[in-house]
Amino acid sequence: MAEPSSEPQQSSEPLPSTRAADGPKKRAKAAFESWGRYPRLQTELRTLSWISDFPPAHRRDGPMLPVGAGRSYGDVCLLEDGTLLQTRGMDRFLHFDPATGLLRCEAGVTLAEILDFAVPLGFFLPVTPGTKFVTVGGAIANDIHGKNHHIAGTFGSHVLRFELVRSDGSRILCSGRENREWFQMTIGGLGLTGLISWAEVRLRPIVSRGIQYRGDKFVGFAEFLELSRAAAEVEYTVAWIDCVSTGKNFARGIFMQGAHAGIETTAAHPLRRSPNGGEPSVALPVDLPGFLLNKATIGLFNTAYYNKQRHKTVHSVVDYEPFFYPLDKIGHWNRMYGKAGLLQFQCVLPWDTDQHGITQIMKAITQSGMASFLAVLKVFGDVPSPGVMSFPRPGLTLALDFPVRAEVSFDLLDRLAAITFEHGGRMYPAKDARMSGEHFRAFFPQWEQFGAYVDPAFDSGFWQRVTGRG
Repeated sequence: MAEPSSEPQQSSEPLPSTRAADGPKKRAKAAFESWGRYPRLQTELRTLSWISDFPPAHRRDGPMLPVGAGRSYGDVCLLEDGTLLQTRGMDRFLHFDPATGLLRCEAGVTLAEILDFAVPLGFFLPVTPGTKFVTVGGAIANDIHGKNHHIAGTFGSHVLRFELVRSDGSRILCSGRENREWFQMTIGGLGLTGLISWAEVRLRPIVSRGIQYRGDKFVGFAEFLELSRAAAEVEYTVAWIDCVSTGKNFARGIFMQGAHAGIETTAAHPLRRSPNGGEPSVALPVDLPGFLLNKATIGLFNTAYYNKQRHKTVHSVVDYEPFFYPLDKIGHWNRMYGKAGLLQFQCVLPWDTDQHGITQIMKAITQSGMASFLAVLKVFGDVPSPGVMSFPRPGLTLALDFPVRAEVSFDLLDRLAAITFEHGGRMYPAKDARMSGEHFRAFFPQWEQFGAYVDPAFDSGFWQRVTGRG
């Protein structure tokens, strides 16, 4: 990989918007929250509505960091004593080609806004995570993945090019052929290589909102793997897994698979906008008491959820919203974890013959007294990402949410990180608030190579923590 040029190649195209900035933006010191609401860091907020708002006309003390919708869980989107550059104001669609599905938009556009525009035209996202309320810039910076990773790879695999603006004002047009090193370092680059102003993403065609769904109950990892192998050619697969039950019910769950439905379902599931643009239909107005989430209550929920599917296998055609985004219908659902917030742990472990690593992680959780009802197990495929710092790799990935309970939560996450390290896996920075610098450097040995491309004016709470500069 070539070293970064001291004088990046300039984009040959004008900025997407040529309108003048609306003047200085109002800034305030605030405790900006990630979706996990932990940690809480004081920062200065600066809203970007036009790309001409960046870089700032005059230098400020402290580092900067671009942030989209703030849906990362830990501190990858946080910065203490710096300036967060909020990009949600950069939300314009710039071009769409209905013949190819190629969409060009500003980085502050959310996946929800893309769906609202594209689904009525017969197009869908190539890759989507479990929430549609993330920005295109955030999707690239964290190289998000979804239920179809084994087929389609990461979001970055479907990004054709983007423009990167550095803090010195230079603009770099990045693609797989132009400034390829900057392209590879920015996809999965945690927002640290510069500000993405716009990006081009290729959407995929659909003929219906419907998803051909199948759900299979399973008990144990052997049965999960058998279902995964049988569904290897199905586009979307994922499993909910019960991380509370022990004994004969240890590692029970529901394996879910789906594919975009055919033309015969168009009448029942016509191509149209989601009601209210897919915004939440209800919301949690206040933080729930933290004591409500304990092993007993989550155990009851998990048993009810598992038994809600009365048959071993079910088939149906469902709308894409509940299939991909079951929690998006509840506004501020993170408040159910209480005022202290939540911690998410996501790892990927390489294949082994007996899946001993995943078993160890599940047993550590059940023995800790902590519990999670949002536990997801998925197979990652071998489709390579263009991003050097991208998280997915072939193997099994497990993601779980835990309420913040001081040392109990921290000790558990430290133990899970140690098991991940022992089994040659890695953890996902976009979901992390606890990973040690030692583990990060082991999980991502290319971090020093990546560090050469980090914008000298950019930083984050995560980057400070894992590089020892916090």
